[in-house]
Amino acid sequence: MTRLRLHREGKKILIYTALFFIIISYLLVNYIPIFWSRIIIVLIWMMYIFLVWFFRNPRRYTDSHHLDILSPVDGKVVVIKRVFEKEYLKREVIQVSVFMSPLNVHVCRYPLSGVVKYVKYHAGKYLFAFHPKSSELNERTTTVVKAENGQEILFRQIAGALAKRIVIYPEVGDEAEAGKEFGFIKFGSRMDVFLPLNAKIYCRLGDKPKGAITKIAELKA
Repeated sequence: MTRLRLHREGKKILIYTALFFIIISYLLVNYIPIFWSRIIIVLIWMMYIFLVWFFRNPRRYTDSHHLDILSPVDGKVVVIKRVFEKEYLKREVIQVSVFMSPLNVHVCRYPLSGVVKYVKYHAGKYLFAFHPKSSELNERTTTVVKAENGQEILFRQIAGALAKRIVIYPEVGDEAEAGKEFGFIKFGSRMDVFLPLNAKIYCRLGDKPKGAITKIAELKA
């Protein structure tokens, strides 16, 4: 049986939540009629099991060419369109967006290998992650990696209505390795990837890619 790996961002939350639920369970047993206390205790510990599942961090083994673009997260492809990226690239690109429900793995992984050229955190709102304006208005981060062929790929973590904290680890100058973890988003959220117009897109709307495994695009040499 494969051992469940927990992400480091969830360990403190799980410890404090377990202690809180233990206290609540004790109070329920001693001060609430036994029928209702049992129901409530079952419900809160089912919630705890969900939290443990949410913070899972499965091992992923990447096998990709240096021009491949992998999905940075698990989820569902909800956007494939031509847009103008105005924060860093300042040109027209292809946007591919993957929406993550609370049931998806929320570990964020590099979609390609290269050198980190730009990292920026933006405070913001908590619109639903599938909202068209969430890419510009929600709490988010922007990361740019320069690939081996010199092209720069921008990807953006976007918080959703339930997400209240985005975690990002890289700094400018770091080496990015395709499939390796670079951050985490807590609860419902989205990841946008901005690709050159000449990139070959392999995904379609409705596809359900796996982070670090599914190839969603390929850069031109």
